[in-house]
Amino acid sequence: MKYNFDKVINRKDTDCYKWDTTKDGVVPMWVADMDFEVPKPIVDSIIKRANHAVFGYTMVPNEYFEAEINWWKKRFNYEIKKEDIIPITGVIPSLSAIIQTFCQKDDKILIQSPVYHYFNIVIQNNDCKAITNNLIYKNAKYEIDFVDFEEKLKNNRPKLFILSNPHNPIGKVFSKYELEKMGELCLKYGVLVISDEIHRDLVFKDYIFTPFVSINKEFEQNSITCTSASKTFNIAGLKASNIVVANKKLRTILDKTLSKNEMKGVNIFGIYSLISAYEECEDWLLELLIYLEKNRDFLENFIAKNIPNLKVVKAEATYLLWIDIGSLNMDSKTFTKKLEDLGKVRVISGATFGENGDNFIRVNIATPLEILKEALNGLKNTVASL
Repeated sequence: MKYNFDKVINRKDTDCYKWDTTKDGVVPMWVADMDFEVPKPIVDSIIKRANHAVFGYTMVPNEYFEAEINWWKKRFNYEIKKEDIIPITGVIPSLSAIIQTFCQKDDKILIQSPVYHYFNIVIQNNDCKAITNNLIYKNAKYEIDFVDFEEKLKNNRPKLFILSNPHNPIGKVFSKYELEKMGELCLKYGVLVISDEIHRDLVFKDYIFTPFVSINKEFEQNSITCTSASKTFNIAGLKASNIVVANKKLRTILDKTLSKNEMKGVNIFGIYSLISAYEECEDWLLELLIYLEKNRDFLENFIAKNIPNLKVVKAEATYLLWIDIGSLNMDSKTFTKKLEDLGKVRVISGATFGENGDNFIRVNIATPLEILKEALNGLKNTVASL
C-alpha cells in the first residue's frame, strides 16, 4: 500500500477532543474521528494558503463548488448544480438551521433509533419533539419496521424525517428499495426528508450507497441532503460541509434562515482542504477503505474467537462498529464504565443512541491495528472479569 495507516501518531496534548478528554492510560475508541494522518495534498493546500499570511474575509471560490459537483458525479453518478449547494460549517449546524426554517415550537420530527445522538439534541435545542421509528434488531442485523414507520407518519404528522444513511451507529447502508419505500411514504404524508449522508464515502465492498436525492425527481424535490468531507478525510476540525437543495423554493426559504443567523460560509482552510480532498485524494480513500475493512474483520474474528458471548453487527459502512453486549445482563452505561476502569478502553454506551441501543456499545476502529489490538484485549479482559 502507498499509505501507512499502521503509523501510530501521538495525539495527546494537541487539544484533541478524542484523546485529551480521555484519562491517561485509557485507549479512546469513542468519538468519530480517525487516528490517521490526512493525505499530503490536503496538508500542502493548507500550508500553501497559510503562507499567504493574510486571512481576511474569504469568498467560496468556484473551484470549491466544482469539486463537490465532480465528486457526486464520479462517486455516485448523480449531477448536482452549483446553485443547489449551500456551504456551511457542519452537518449539525445544518440540521439546526433546517429545523428552525421548517418547524415551529413543539413540531414533531421523525428519527430511526438507535441513531446518532445529536439528532435528538438538535431537535430538543430547537424546541421540537422527536418521535421514533425503532429499527428492528434480528439475527445481528437491522431492518426497518415499515408498519410503524407509516403509523408514525400518519398519526404524528411530523414535519421532517431525518435519515442517517449510511446509518450511525449500526453501520447499515439502506438499499434503494428501502429508500424508495420510506420516500414514498414521506411523500404520501407530506413529510420533508432530511438525509444526513456524512458517511457516504465510507462504504465497504459488496455494498452500494444510493443518495436519496438521486432516486427520482419527486424525492429530489422533497429532500435536503447534508454532506461533508470531514469523516471521509479526517478533517472535521476544518469546519466545511454542504447542504444540497435541488428544490428552489425550499432553498430560498432555508437561505433566509442561514443569512439571518449569519451561518453561511466555511473556514478558509476548510475550503481548500475540500478541494484538495475531492480532486487529489481518492487513492488515499480507496486504501483507507481496505484498511478499515481489515480492522473490521479483525475485530469480528477476535470477538468470535475470544469473546463469543458478544455479537458484532456486520458493518456495511462507517468505521463505527456496533457490538451486542446483551448476554452480559448489564446495561451499557454500567458496562462502558467497567470497560474504562478495568479494561482501560473508552467506548460509547449504546443507550446514548436511544433506549433500544442499551444492549450495545459503539466502537471506533479507525485507528492503527496496534491500538485496536490493545483495545480488544482490554475488552476481552473486562468481559472475563465479570
